[in-house]
Amino acid sequence: MKRLQQFRNIGIMAHVDAGKTTITERILYYTGFIHRLGNVDDGNTVMDSDPQEEKRGITISSAAITTYWDHSGERYQVNIIDTPGHVDFTAEVERSLRVLDGAVAVFCAKSGVQPQSETVWRQADRYNIPRIVMINKMDRQGAHFMHVVHEIKTQLHANAVPIQLPIGAEDDFCGIIDLITMKALLWNSDDGKRFEVGGIPDHLLPYAEEQRNHLLEELSLTNETLFEQFTSNASAIPAESIYSALREATINMQVVPVVCGAAYKNKGIQPLLDAVVQYLPSPADIADVTGTDPLTGKLKTVSTDVAAPFAGLAFKIITNDYTGKLALVRVYSGVLRQGDTVWNSRTGKKIRVSRLMRIMSDKYETVEQIGAGDIVAMVGMKEVRTGDTLADPGRPVLLESIVFPEPMIGYAIEARSSKETGKLSEALARLLDEDPTLLVETDRETGQTLLKGMGELHLEVVLERLATEYEVEVNKGQPQIAYKEIFTQAIIHREVFKKQNGGSGNFAEIHFELSPREHNSPGLEFVDEVKGGAIPREFIASVQKGFAAAMQCGMLAGYPVQSMRIRLFDGDIHQKDSHAQDFEQVAGMGFKAAALKAAPKLLEPVMQVDITTPGEYTGAVTGDLNRRRGIIRGIEMKANVQCIKAEVPLSCLFGYINTLRSISSGRAAVSLTFHDYQLAPDNVVVV
Repeated sequence: MKRLQQFRNIGIMAHVDAGKTTITERILYYTGFIHRLGNVDDGNTVMDSDPQEEKRGITISSAAITTYWDHSGERYQVNIIDTPGHVDFTAEVERSLRVLDGAVAVFCAKSGVQPQSETVWRQADRYNIPRIVMINKMDRQGAHFMHVVHEIKTQLHANAVPIQLPIGAEDDFCGIIDLITMKALLWNSDDGKRFEVGGIPDHLLPYAEEQRNHLLEELSLTNETLFEQFTSNASAIPAESIYSALREATINMQVVPVVCGAAYKNKGIQPLLDAVVQYLPSPADIADVTGTDPLTGKLKTVSTDVAAPFAGLAFKIITNDYTGKLALVRVYSGVLRQGDTVWNSRTGKKIRVSRLMRIMSDKYETVEQIGAGDIVAMVGMKEVRTGDTLADPGRPVLLESIVFPEPMIGYAIEARSSKETGKLSEALARLLDEDPTLLVETDRETGQTLLKGMGELHLEVVLERLATEYEVEVNKGQPQIAYKEIFTQAIIHREVFKKQNGGSGNFAEIHFELSPREHNSPGLEFVDEVKGGAIPREFIASVQKGFAAAMQCGMLAGYPVQSMRIRLFDGDIHQKDSHAQDFEQVAGMGFKAAALKAAPKLLEPVMQVDITTPGEYTGAVTGDLNRRRGIIRGIEMKANVQCIKAEVPLSCLFGYINTLRSISSGRAAVSLTFHDYQLAPDNVVVV
C-alpha cells in the first residue's frame, strides 16, 4: 500500500467553457497516461467519453481517472474527477466534492468569475475543500490575469494570492514567472513537454518582486516562523520555508494559490501538477470523518488509517454493459480486498465485493485491494445507491450522506409503442440508479408517468439517452413546473375519526394548530404540547407521521407543501378502539380540513438569470425580461459587454436561450441558476 501522503484526490471545477476537460487531458498527457493529445472540439478527449459529451462539447457526467506524477523524487497517485460546468448537472459537482480532499478551480482569463463559478465555489466552501486557482486561456484575446484575481477576491471573498505571473498575454503569452524561485519558465515546443528555466525578463522584474513581497506578506500572517524571516531578511527566505508555509495556509483555507497557463496551447500544466502535489492535502492532512453508530446513534470517529475497520461512501453509480452495475466508492478507513464482505447502511444487508477496479475514465484496471484515502470502483453492488455507507460488518458506521437539490421541471412521458412500456420502466430504473436528481412519479389524476429533472438540458440529455443507449422512443408532453404550496394563516382545528363496524372499531381525536413556519423554513415543524397523557406517547409519533405524509399533496392544487408548523395540544382516545394507524389517518383528515382555511398560496421556482450581451442589445434583452415577469437586479459593464442580473420565474423561461440568440444575433450568452421559491401571483397561476 502507498503511503497516504502520496495520494491526492482532486476535482477540476469551473463554469462552462473554462477549459476543465482540456486541462485534465493535458494532465493525462504530461503524466504519461496518454500519448496523444485529444481536444474537446474534436470530440476525442479521454474524459468526455460519452457520445453526448462528444456531440455537445460539454461535460455531462463527472468522470474519474487515476494517474501518477513524479515530483522531488516522490511518485504521487493523483485521483482526478473532472466535473461538469453546466448548472443542470450541478449534482455531479456536489457528489464529487463530498468525497474529494482538494480542488483546482479553473477560470477563463477573459471572462473571469461567472455565475456558475460562484455556485461551485460555494459548494466547495460547504465541504471545506482547499483550492488552487488556475487562470486558464491566457492566450485569448482580452485575457487579463490580475483582473481575474481581483474578481476572485471581491466576488468570491477568497484570499487569492498569485504564486505565478504570466509572461505576456493573448498571442504574446509564452511562459510564467515562478514567484517562489524567482525563475522564468518559457515553453519552446509544440506539445509543451519541454520548457526552458531562466532569469526573469528585466522589464518584468520589478513587478515580480512586488508580487513576491505580497505573497510573503500574506504567508507571514499565517506562519510565525515565516513572519520572523520576512521581517528580518525577506530576500534570504529559503524556498522550502515558503513551500511549507504555503502548503499549510492552503490546507487551512487561509490562502488560495493562483497559477496561470493556456491548456489548449500546452503551457502551464506541469507547474500546475507540481502545485497540486505541493499544496493540496493528502488524505492524511484531512480531519477524521465523523459518523454515527447505527445501533446507539452516538457519534463515531472514522480515522484515515489502513489499520482501522473498513468504511467508505458510495458517491456514484455507473451501469456498465461490460461489468454491470459499478459503485464508485471513496474509502475513508481500513483496507478492502476482493471477495471481502461489506455492510450497507441503507439496507442493513451484507454484500460480497466480487471485484475491485481502478478507474480509468471509461476503462477499468482490476486491483487486489484498496485502502484508506483511495477512490475505487466496486463490482457486485446491485443494491447499493448513491450516498450509501459501506462498512466492516463487525464495526458498522453511518457516514453523512449526500444531499441533492430537488428537480425543478418535468415532462409527462410514455413509450411510443405499448410493447416498449416494460422496456421504458427498466431503462428509467437504471437511469434513476445513476442520477439521484432524476425523479419518476405517477400523476394521481391522469396516471401519466412524470419524469422530473434539474432543467431542460438535463431532461433533453436523459431523453436522448433513452433513445440511443436503451433504444426506447418516447413521447413527451408540455413542460411541467415543480410548484409548491405554503400557508399564510394560522388555523386551530379539531378532527375526529370514528368508525364502528360491529367488532373492534376505530377512534382518534386531535386538537391542533396549523400555521406557517417562521421564515417559511422548509419541512414540517411538529410541536407536541399534549398535557396529562390525553394522547399516549406511542400515538403522537403516528400523528406526526400522518401530517408529514399529508404534506406531500397540498389542497390548493395538489403540489407538495414546502413549509408547515403543527402544534398538537389536545386530543382523545378510546380505551379499546384506538390504534396507531387511526391517529395517522386522523392527522391526514385534519390536514385536509384545516389546509383550505389556512389561506394556501402557490410558490413558484424563480431562477437567477445572468446575461452577458453587447451594449447595443441591452434594451431588447431587458425589455424581453420584463415581459417574462423578470426583476432586473443590476446591470454593469465588464470587459466591453453588459452584464445583466435578473430574477425570472422558471415558468417564463422555456425556450429562452433560443429567444436570446434571436434578439442578440447570437452574440449574447446566459446562465440560469436556481434562486428560490417565491409567491406566484394569482392572475398568472396555471394549475
